Amino acid sequence: MKFYLDEDLSPKMATILRKSGIDTLSAHEAGMCEVSDQKQLEFATGEKRCLVTRDKDDFIRLTVQFFNDQRPHWGVLIVPYTLLGDQFSRIASLIKKFASHHRKGLSSYSIAFLPVK
Repeated sequence: MKFYLDEDLSPKMATILRKSGIDTLSAHEAGMCEVSDQKQLEFATGEKRCLVTRDKDDFIRLTVQFFNDQRPHWGVLIVPYTLLGDQFSRIASLIKKFASHHRKGLSSYSIAFLPVK
């Protein structure tokens, strides 16, 4: 499973995940900061990556829009706000655990919430 971290998540998490063997790219590294959420999802789709974000409302709405437009994507993983943004190692560890349970990735149009345990 490959991940693309939205700009609302630190690129430090991408570094930690790559060190753990998880193919991860951040919006910061890709030069995709300050672009629309739709462009973020389109980029992740083009890269065949699951988009990881804290912005659940916009990406749920975009997933419905992509579904209605018959534009599949590689899934969206929502990081809950109960996990503080500066807990880089903890969030990365939870993403790694999530990836181990979803080796084949998420199905098109899927939205998952990162379990906090």
